[in-house]
Amino acid sequence: MYYLLLCFVSCACAQSIFYESYTGNVLNNEEVKEHLKKNTAFWCVNEVLPCNPYEGRRLDGTCNNLKYPNRGAPHTPQYRLLPAEYDKDFEPKTAKSGEPLPLSRSVRTNLLAEGRVPDSRFTQLLTYFWAHVLRDVLSAHDTLKYVIWKPYCCQEKGETDKECIPNIIPDDDPVHRFSSVRCMNLTRPESFQSVGCLKNDTVPERIVTSTPIFDLSQMYGTSLKIANEKARLFEKGMLKFEVENGKLWPPSTKTPVNVCLSNQKPYEKRCHDTPDEGVNSVIGLNLFVTWTWRLHNRIATTLSELNPCWDDDRLFFTTRDIVIAITMQIYFYEMSPALMGFDNLVREGVISPHKEFRDIYDENIVPQVSLEFPAVQRWAHTIQEGKLMMYDANGNYLKEHRIVNMTLRTGYLVDNLEYITQGAFRQPAAKADYIIDPDVVQTGLGANQLSADIATSDLTKNRYFGFAPYIKYRKLCSGKTYSTFEDLIDVIDPERIELLKEKYKNVEDIDLMAGIWAEKLVKGGSVPVTLYCVVVEQMLRTVVSDRHWYERPNRPNAFSLEQLLEIRKASVAQFMCAVGDTVTEIQPHAFFLPGKGNKMCSCKDIQKINLSPWKDLSCNGKQNKKYEI
Repeated sequence: MYYLLLCFVSCACAQSIFYESYTGNVLNNEEVKEHLKKNTAFWCVNEVLPCNPYEGRRLDGTCNNLKYPNRGAPHTPQYRLLPAEYDKDFEPKTAKSGEPLPLSRSVRTNLLAEGRVPDSRFTQLLTYFWAHVLRDVLSAHDTLKYVIWKPYCCQEKGETDKECIPNIIPDDDPVHRFSSVRCMNLTRPESFQSVGCLKNDTVPERIVTSTPIFDLSQMYGTSLKIANEKARLFEKGMLKFEVENGKLWPPSTKTPVNVCLSNQKPYEKRCHDTPDEGVNSVIGLNLFVTWTWRLHNRIATTLSELNPCWDDDRLFFTTRDIVIAITMQIYFYEMSPALMGFDNLVREGVISPHKEFRDIYDENIVPQVSLEFPAVQRWAHTIQEGKLMMYDANGNYLKEHRIVNMTLRTGYLVDNLEYITQGAFRQPAAKADYIIDPDVVQTGLGANQLSADIATSDLTKNRYFGFAPYIKYRKLCSGKTYSTFEDLIDVIDPERIELLKEKYKNVEDIDLMAGIWAEKLVKGGSVPVTLYCVVVEQMLRTVVSDRHWYERPNRPNAFSLEQLLEIRKASVAQFMCAVGDTVTEIQPHAFFLPGKGNKMCSCKDIQKINLSPWKDLSCNGKQNKKYEI
């Protein structure tokens, strides 16, 4: 980026247009120079090469919307479903009485009990995939900030650092009243203000390094330069890879400094050197990037055999398009219906009950992610199982490991990946029951922090994002006005309303996250009603605003109907059979536990995707062969 900006200033790249990342305004030469001088160009400036309406999906997300070419790029703003509400100096709002809101940790311990209750429906694989999809539109720097860059917020040094917002632990805490821990490390979310794009006297707006489009940027990167350096092999459309212990892996870092802080040296050395180093973080993301990396290379290799006249570029970008489509097919048509209800999503228009094309694109809606969308889905921490149970290929239980100790520990996967893979679709997730795994809320980051309550941090971040009170989101979703605690009876059980009343003196004080923790599940689904509302809004916006959405018939390089029908066959079971270690049998609906109506079967009986519809008749590829993955 820095090199390209210098090119612009010297008039060597005169065709590029530079936009201010937040406003989308075009920048002149002097304004670009000023950002270079202040060292803010990386965050605050987007370069956009001339748009071609007939080109496919760009790696950097630009030109997705031809009217607003920089929207869709990294570092562009999220939008808010409701206006921000802060106290003075953009500190978290106070209670209606003017007093501070109750401590986040105190609210969490009151609403979410600690314990372990396995679910009777969903597998761990669902929670892993959920983390993978969300990471596509987020970035890791908020977590890295308090884990690596500023781990001192509970120390004396943190008292004078405005970026520190530690979670204070009350004296009567049910766990830490017996320990010396009185604080948990946390830092402010990165914003356009904190990185120098906007003045500090403006409403803080979160900034993320990924594109606001579901395009697997955690795998392919957010620019052609990053993809070329970190991902592409430049041979048959494949991604760079390494083989260790007979398994295919993304490339590993070649330097002694890496983000895999929890690797047990000297035995555990592997750490992915991918476009997004954050894929080394939580295990679900790590697993699905590794598996999807393999899927890309399997598809690319098959396409190169099918179409030997295609060059590397065509093979790479066609494969990327297919992999993104497969991922979105699984997300929209398998995972989301499992969580939110198939009939619900059909009624909302999020998915179609038909297999043909659908096209509801609107160029007046720009690609963006709401600030609330990823925030409310952190409710998923309540269904995260703390134990990682491992099995062999015959379904025999072998051993278990604490999931929190897998964060930033890619090296552990080398000798255990096949057992973790088998466990992913055999082990139940935790039940959605107002109970949260103790590890998630006591040692959430493993050895990287003395103590970490991830759910408490979720609530604290809600406040620093300036989210409106919970009841205002309820009105947005239902149209109903909530004036008293008793009005919440339609979405919260009476006993949980009493728990809210113990911490909040006024119904208007309830935090968005706290309200969601207390809610009933949506009818026909398995997620809280307000989470459902926020997620549905975003999913609809995604389909409407993405010019390259895979279901569109008239997008650039659109699938043929025959090709789309093959994408429709995608399932997470098919995915695991294609790339999962030692997976030779699996239940057909692998986000659900095996059992009656979903019994384990041979991978030979799982419907596969046939790549033959991508055959280029001008090539002299092999004939009369099934090109299935």
